[in-house]
Amino acid sequence: MVAPLPQSVLFCCDHNAVRSPMAEAIMKKFYGTGTYVQSAGVKADMEIDGFSIAVCQEIDVELSRHRSRSFDQMEDWGDDLGSFDLIVALSPASQRRALDLTRFYHLEIAYWPIMDPTGLGETREAKLVNYRSARDQIIAHLHDRWGPPTVLT
Repeated sequence: MVAPLPQSVLFCCDHNAVRSPMAEAIMKKFYGTGTYVQSAGVKADMEIDGFSIAVCQEIDVELSRHRSRSFDQMEDWGDDLGSFDLIVALSPASQRRALDLTRFYHLEIAYWPIMDPTGLGETREAKLVNYRSARDQIIAHLHDRWGPPTVLT
């Protein structure tokens, strides 16, 4: 049974450069603007990954304007993690950080173990195969949780 869409979701991973920006952008594309969706990383020390941009373009999802941000930057900019209904951690490090930062809040933290495609594959095509796999894992989790896209893609 699919769950109703929450009012707000934060996707998180290690650097906010591959998995969490893909999840944020794909969710926005699939389910529209009725849910406030953001992403963050444990660190924000990398720019958006070009392979992530490429595999999202394949499904008509725009990522090139994404700017990485960390949990600490969110806090510095006044974003309150306690205001999210759901935090979806896509890596073990981000799950630990989210649990630590929200231990006094009443909100759900889900863990979706999405493969980190960085560093996998020797050729451009092999790398793209791994990034597509991570993208498709995210899509499968979105479908499992909230059903098929509600916005025409």
